Amino acid sequence: MVRPLRKYSDYSRDEVHNIFSPHTTFIPQAGTWGLHGIVKIPNREKDYVFFVTYGQSQSGHTFDEGITEEGILTWQSQPRHKFTHSTIQDFINHNHLTNNIYLFLRTAKGRDYTYLGQLAYLSHDSEREEPVHFKWQILDWELPEGRAQEIGLVLNQTLPQQDSASIQESLPQLTKTDPPAPRTSTQGVTTRDFHGRKVDYSEVDSKRKDLGRAGELLVLEYERKHLIEAGLKDLANKIIHTSEVIGDGAGYDIESFTIEGEKKYIEVKTTTGGINTPFLMSINEVTFSQQNSDNYYLYRIYDFKKQYGTGSFFVIPGNIGEDFVLEPTQFKVRR
Repeated sequence: MVRPLRKYSDYSRDEVHNIFSPHTTFIPQAGTWGLHGIVKIPNREKDYVFFVTYGQSQSGHTFDEGITEEGILTWQSQPRHKFTHSTIQDFINHNHLTNNIYLFLRTAKGRDYTYLGQLAYLSHDSEREEPVHFKWQILDWELPEGRAQEIGLVLNQTLPQQDSASIQESLPQLTKTDPPAPRTSTQGVTTRDFHGRKVDYSEVDSKRKDLGRAGELLVLEYERKHLIEAGLKDLANKIIHTSEVIGDGAGYDIESFTIEGEKKYIEVKTTTGGINTPFLMSINEVTFSQQNSDNYYLYRIYDFKKQYGTGSFFVIPGNIGEDFVLEPTQFKVRR
């Protein structure tokens, strides 16, 4: 009887093997499934299982691995791996929308592994190989209260982001910044940035209506203050929280105004992750931005801390497709 895969449940290596490769033979303490830390899933291109044991050593290298409170995993490859290795290239170019990496972790030998979820690539240290050092985001990270203690997992605190040079304007709740420069490829980061930079991959947060609404309320307040300070209280009183009034089908969240009195159709996207965190948009929202590009504005809130009601944001006007890479994540299929 094969046990189904359930997040935060415990599994032996044998049980993990039976889930992903049931038609092969499992040999304890030997072979791919019985021994290796990185296991390629048969017949599934670029899909892997990671078995992680804290405190392990191999070929004179002691693995230094850990997880932050936000679910960011610091992880190293095998000591023999260089950047050119085919497996490392799979990891560097990993796209969690099309391929899967499953994380099973135990904090000490003798324990079963706990399934913590699937991974999304964040970054790698471009200055160190043999092994290569990676950061991954554990997707849908919501470790139940008390579970970390049960499995002996100590969560690290994430270092705060320091980027004050880009700050243009501050309000009590939102800090406006410059948009990030477009990224043309996955190139890794330096060792200094790898250790010190705050990263996250919380695109799943955009699915949570409470988070999205909290971001919209911040932008509403920002827009009202902006117009009132410009002596346009009459326009401030005409701002409409569209997504609350008519729902999500309009293609934008807020109807506001420029200083010149022109309409602004504002779409708010909020995540707890950093400035380069991907986010989700519906085809309706993308189409609206294309059809109303002269009056359309994306307000992108990132590093959002819901408990404090604070975050940073930047604004991108016009057609979304001209400033961002749009990746299809699902298809409607019909004949």
